[in-house]
Amino acid sequence: MSISEFTVNIPFTSDYRSPTRWILSHIRRYWWLILTLMVGAFGNAALAALVPIFIGDAFNTILTYSEPIPELIRLSIILGVSQIIRGILQFGRNGSAEFFAQHLEADIRSELYTSLLGKSMAFHSSQPVGDTMARATNDVREINFMFNPGFNLVIGSGYFLIMPLIVAPRYHPSLVLTPILFIILYVLALRSYLHRLKPTTARVRSTFGQLNARLAETIDGVEIVKGHAQETGEAALFERNARAYRDAFVQQGEIEARFVPLLFQGLATAGAFLHSYLLVRQGLMSIGDLIAYVGLIELFGFPTFASIFAYSQISLGMSSARRILDLITHKTEFGDNPEGYSQPMKGAVEFEHVSFGYGEQDNQLSDISFTLQPGQTLAVVGQTGSGKTTLARLMNHTYDVDEGTVRVDGVDVRDWNLAKLRRGISIIEQDIFLFARSIADNIAFGCPDATRADVEKAARQAQAHDFILDLNDGYETVVGERGVTLSGGQRQRIALARAFLTDPHILILDDSTSAIDSATEDRIQKAIFKAAEGRTTIIITHRLSQIRWADQILVLRRGKIAAQGTHEQLLETSLAYQRIFARLEED
Repeated sequence: MSISEFTVNIPFTSDYRSPTRWILSHIRRYWWLILTLMVGAFGNAALAALVPIFIGDAFNTILTYSEPIPELIRLSIILGVSQIIRGILQFGRNGSAEFFAQHLEADIRSELYTSLLGKSMAFHSSQPVGDTMARATNDVREINFMFNPGFNLVIGSGYFLIMPLIVAPRYHPSLVLTPILFIILYVLALRSYLHRLKPTTARVRSTFGQLNARLAETIDGVEIVKGHAQETGEAALFERNARAYRDAFVQQGEIEARFVPLLFQGLATAGAFLHSYLLVRQGLMSIGDLIAYVGLIELFGFPTFASIFAYSQISLGMSSARRILDLITHKTEFGDNPEGYSQPMKGAVEFEHVSFGYGEQDNQLSDISFTLQPGQTLAVVGQTGSGKTTLARLMNHTYDVDEGTVRVDGVDVRDWNLAKLRRGISIIEQDIFLFARSIADNIAFGCPDATRADVEKAARQAQAHDFILDLNDGYETVVGERGVTLSGGQRQRIALARAFLTDPHILILDDSTSAIDSATEDRIQKAIFKAAEGRTTIIITHRLSQIRWADQILVLRRGKIAAQGTHEQLLETSLAYQRIFARLEED
């Protein structure tokens, strides 16, 4: 089973078996940046450990030398140079971490976007747009933060943990006891902390997705909200979602506030001081060694405090990775079939005992059968909800049939190369979608290499050229999102021009002239009639003028064929068609 309906080539491969494997497959591509980060982090920790060591040596110098100044100057110079080098290494570490995190974010955005483009309409119909946007923006950003500062701090703090363990035997072998006990307790406490944090961070990301989904839905339907005076109710619902998001964050804060290693760090400092003091009393250590050793134990302060934020960020990042991977690996019902049938399309269409229903719903279409020869025109009529639009979506394999077979040129649409199939079929729906781009770009969307002359020719065929020239910037006029700055009739004419430009072998018009006035409709009708010459045309309409000249008419009722034939045949034999025809004449 294919992961995507279309496979868009990206310059890397990922391991989708788990979120951890997926992240690691991205990390491996930038191993040199990770290596730079680790070298810089180790150098930073090692040179940080020199500070208490040199301070201890300075105390010993003062206590033992009669003229300590020259030795103190030497120690100061060495310490200063070491800290300059440390700063350079830290710059390289942080720069590598940031560079890596930004590269990773860009790669994941590209991977997720191409994956979403490849998903079927069945997926997009069931997936809330707002939640998808939350995953594609905020969740991807959380993965960036997971690496910088998240993993950057974890790697850096890890080296700070082992430095006291490495240096302590320099003063006395038994002094490794406190670092060992602290590290053991730290790891156990951190394991428990992450176990409690994981479901909470998952809830944080989930509630954010729900909040964003509802917000996007309300903004998209703001006209309905205002039309029904439901602003107060929607604001209350948004407040409940925002409160759920806040509560999840508060719960995360409560877990972080109970971070036990903070207590362990204080106990380790006290234990280290007591242990080293006893060794000094026994003459096994000097005062300077005691000061150096306690200073080394204080290095535990960085990993202890950094862990509260760093591991929370990693937990949030892994929760986000799981949410993103859920989208990428969501399997569709069918793939792009690159090896499928890809001969030039002629336009023959055949439905053989086709039944289909959306998800758990009852069949939208039941036992549909008809044959359409290349160049013929089929008119599909019926009441709202009778399955007319669904029939068109099965033809270009937007959805897969539950039973039966849909064939184009005698080949099952499932056996076609999907890209080749859809390039040969153009559907103009009643709900026209235009991009927030220029009118010329919208018309040329299916043919990006079309010349301006080609675009204008298509616009003239769709009776759109004159009104486009009346706009301030003509063909360069940028329409609002979904084309809201244009009237319904203008949007439909641009959609018609877009279809004419692609020159499809099968043209499907789904009530595509419903928002056009009668005078314009007459002109477009002639254009459609001319465009239909030599190509198979399916017209889903309530317009009597379009029904009359169809070679075949299909009357649907509750998802089944109530009548089938020519206009003259149905007037004589079908009561259902007679009623529809009479109603259309009255309109």
